[in-house]
Amino acid sequence: MSDPTPGRPSVLFVCVHNAGRSQMAAAFLAHLSRGGIEVRSAGSAPADSVNPAVIEAMAELGMDLSAESPKVLTTDAVRASDVVITMGCGDACPVFPGKRYLDWQLDDPAGRGVDAVRPIRDEIEARVRELIEDLAPGSAP
Repeated sequence: MSDPTPGRPSVLFVCVHNAGRSQMAAAFLAHLSRGGIEVRSAGSAPADSVNPAVIEAMAELGMDLSAESPKVLTTDAVRASDVVITMGCGDACPVFPGKRYLDWQLDDPAGRGVDAVRPIRDEIEARVRELIEDLAPGSAP
């Protein structure tokens, strides 16, 4: 993890396995913000690898997640983030005063094929575009 850059917002995406939703959200935010927003993702109970259907669905849009690996959620990651977005991790995410928390209710892509992952991917992309406009108005493509 890199140190936060002054003036640059930092976002942490959290889901249970850090193998699907949070990986897609992090990839979209990194790509669409063009480095204007610091991005992290983690899981409360990380899987061994990123979901292959998620990798395939993101590759269709030109984003390669094949080298990514699920990361464990740490209090340091939460502390270093301005915005924490949870995606079905329940109470596993530590809460710190002064942080902005959002909970995105999204279907879990675990165990699903690429056809079922695409609508989840597209919903995440739409939400990330809204988030960018909220955090850095005028910077979303």
